[in-house]
Amino acid sequence: MIEVIDIQKSFGDNHVLKGITAEFEPGVTNLIIGGSGSGKTTLLKCMVGLHQPNEGRVLYDDRNFTEMNMEERIPIRQEIGMLFQNSALFDSMTVEQNLMFPLDMFTNKKRGEKKDRASEVLERVDLAGKNKLYPSELSGGMKKRVGIARAIVMNPKYLFCDEPNSGLDPRTSLLIDELIQEITEEYKITTIIVTHDMNSVMGIGEKILFLHKGEKWWEGSNQEITKTDNQELNDFVFASPLMEKLLR
Repeated sequence: MIEVIDIQKSFGDNHVLKGITAEFEPGVTNLIIGGSGSGKTTLLKCMVGLHQPNEGRVLYDDRNFTEMNMEERIPIRQEIGMLFQNSALFDSMTVEQNLMFPLDMFTNKKRGEKKDRASEVLERVDLAGKNKLYPSELSGGMKKRVGIARAIVMNPKYLFCDEPNSGLDPRTSLLIDELIQEITEEYKITTIIVTHDMNSVMGIGEKILFLHKGEKWWEGSNQEITKTDNQELNDFVFASPLMEKLLR
């Protein structure tokens, strides 16, 4: 489980996060949603250590990540998988080499063991046999799946996904959502997804945290989100005429 307690973050006079407190449980798809400038990406960066909060704590299974120095954070960082918005694959490396990169960095496994692990996670994301391809030979959806495979190659306890459906067509987005949810449940990972995609919210939003102007404005499930009388949340949910038609 990951807990954030009274997280506050400012950049100069811009107070981006204003005391966010929330819990994110394992085996559940936890979504952070909100409009542009709501603070959702800043919150994610505070949680993984890319930003240092001005105040508050981030706890990984009761371990105070915020108070640790860089060296003390290494064991927790090794338990974190990241799926970046643009997949962030190395163009000069094959799919297999991309997957082996974190294993080379953080483990003492033999080369054969690393290759076996790469093949194992590729099979899990339905890309068996694609080891020797380069990113330029992959479709957008395949790149995302390779990104997911790399994120789970170290058997992480925590998985962070930043806009995983960005740039994908609706059908591929649905497949990526389903894959993330399956992996989360299968491995009991604490998964946190930053998104503005309402299809993802309604499809896999088991727990949803809605931020508005740097504050926690609402939290609940996708079963509850259409029944709320929270005006700001309703404005966000029903911003799309199609979504309004489907949900009203």
